[in-house]
Amino acid sequence: MTFTLDERLYGVRVESVQEVLRGLPRARVPLAPPTMAGLINLRGQVLSAVDLRLQLGLPAAAPGRDHMLVVIRVAGETLALVVDSIGSVVDVDVDQFEPPPDTLDPAFRELLLGAYKLDSTLLLALDVDRAVAA
Repeated sequence: MTFTLDERLYGVRVESVQEVLRGLPRARVPLAPPTMAGLINLRGQVLSAVDLRLQLGLPAAAPGRDHMLVVIRVAGETLALVVDSIGSVVDVDVDQFEPPPDTLDPAFRELLLGAYKLDSTLLLALDVDRAVAA
């Protein structure tokens, strides 16, 4: 499943995605790190929301900008990723895949599985386990 952050296309394995939601109200958590976007109430289940822009070292979204939530399951826990927009489900082949180049910032490279060469862009495959643990 794909989504955008700062006009770049990212993807996670669709098996890890529970659902996609338009931005729900978030309750900020005092003393939480900036990457913790807050807590959301998803039909009675309280989930942590991770600001994926900040987690990946990207600039913060403009205030008041709409956002989307990708609810995922990671290591037995359900949490939400705050992203700019939702893309689609894309089938990719192994021969389209390239590992992250050594020229990337090491901190960012660790959070990527690699990139898939699509017709008009690159799909950056996110290592969700590492991205939410970082």
